[in-house]
Amino acid sequence: MRNNRNSRFASLWRAGRVSAALLAAPAMVFTLQGCTDLEESPTSAITPNNFYKNADEVIGGVASVYASLRGTMWGYYNLSQVSSDETVVPTRGSDWFDNGRWLDLYRHTWTPTSGSGLEDISGVWNDLFGGVARSNVLLSALETTEVPNKAVIVAEMRTLRAFYYYLLMDFFGGVPIVTTTEVKPREQASRAEVFAFIEKELTESRAALPASWPAESYGRVTQGAVDAILANMYVNAQVFTGTVTPTGLTRGTAKWNEAITAADRILNSGRYSLAADWKTNFSPTNENSPENIFTIRMTNSIPGIGMSLQMRGLHYNSFSLSPWNGFATIATTYNAFDNADSRKGVFLVGPQVNLQTGQPITDRAGNPLIFTPEIADVTQAKENEGARIYKYPIDPAAPNGDSHGNDYVYFRLAEIMMIKAEAQNELGQTAAAIGIVNQIRARAFSPAKPLATNLSQAQLREAIFNERLFEFIGEAKRRQDMIRAGTYTNARLFKQASSPYRILMPIPQNQIETNPLLKQNPGY
Repeated sequence: MRNNRNSRFASLWRAGRVSAALLAAPAMVFTLQGCTDLEESPTSAITPNNFYKNADEVIGGVASVYASLRGTMWGYYNLSQVSSDETVVPTRGSDWFDNGRWLDLYRHTWTPTSGSGLEDISGVWNDLFGGVARSNVLLSALETTEVPNKAVIVAEMRTLRAFYYYLLMDFFGGVPIVTTTEVKPREQASRAEVFAFIEKELTESRAALPASWPAESYGRVTQGAVDAILANMYVNAQVFTGTVTPTGLTRGTAKWNEAITAADRILNSGRYSLAADWKTNFSPTNENSPENIFTIRMTNSIPGIGMSLQMRGLHYNSFSLSPWNGFATIATTYNAFDNADSRKGVFLVGPQVNLQTGQPITDRAGNPLIFTPEIADVTQAKENEGARIYKYPIDPAAPNGDSHGNDYVYFRLAEIMMIKAEAQNELGQTAAAIGIVNQIRARAFSPAKPLATNLSQAQLREAIFNERLFEFIGEAKRRQDMIRAGTYTNARLFKQASSPYRILMPIPQNQIETNPLLKQNPGY
């Protein structure tokens, strides 16, 4: 019987399916936080009292918590990218204005009630607390339900809940910590308290998780995923445990040694290695990458639950599924890349071809389509302006635009190496840190172009900040990096300097109105 259940999970997992009954979950999930005015019909609610009473139902619940990760690929990803210097979404004629949302995000002019605040920022809150609530419902049910490998499933759910809280902490700072299914308003924990909660959940869950899963369960969290989240938290600890005021950030306690320890558990595990070709980490078959540690599993077999990153930046005529011609990169970011760096190949510039046939393509007026790095005016950009990030290539088997099979990579070995190098440099171990950075650069340049071995600590700090741009562009890392480096609110092309408090997003207005225990973030 146990083998049948495992086989059932593997079948669900490969397909990315959740049971039809679970489709009622999202509305219920939000009420569990006591933060919105949504109501749930008692007859349709999935609760620990009326569901998750056998192994198959628990399997469906596990799949639903993982499925919530896909929501982060819109709100969290878009806000991380567009509020940094990596991505801008110009208004192109009647396309992509959307009540000013996208330029609000780029210029840091959002408010709790602006288009981006009501739509995008509020959407992130709901997506992430939805994942928290699904985790809580299943964890509550497991207190009275026996299933095979229960300890592992509990550890998975605590880890995923901690990851959703990690993203909430990153964007909003202090938020309510919810670990039960009781429906009531929740008090707001401080950002440092949320950090401590996440750290505890991850640390306590790690031992019960496997170091790896069989191929049919690829994508489920592992000890390496826990260590990757922890390493990232520790390298950002001064920000995540600090205090944001209207005038700036008072940094908290550094955790450089802890970052190295978490990174070393991955580096010394023998389970991961740098891919010989960095591009394979993002291909439609990137489940085979030796470098990827924590991914969101996508599928091209079911419309609507695959990747859509390709659609957001490619031109309408780039391939047969008619992409959306939105996201682009500013010229200063494109020009920061060394022409000899193979990673500059993530950008599409110059004459364009159909990505399926290789034949030249035209713009809507019938002229040859030539992408230019420059954008003259982001409020009325031409359809060919702006370099396009093309890190995740199209999946030829995708049936529609949001069904590409490339798995989204949250953490990979190159980042763990860069985290260790940054921590070493901050501890004065600059020579060792240079060696790590040069390992990553070695696969990007031919002939090799290593960093000089006599860089000072300050010089290497800047070099690491730049190297992270080159290595992780398009991976939703830049916002965190810029905040950590103190450059996030600086002026840049098409953006004036913004107020220091904008390193946090505002608490959504509807949450403030519904839950009297919530307080708006400083400055808003």
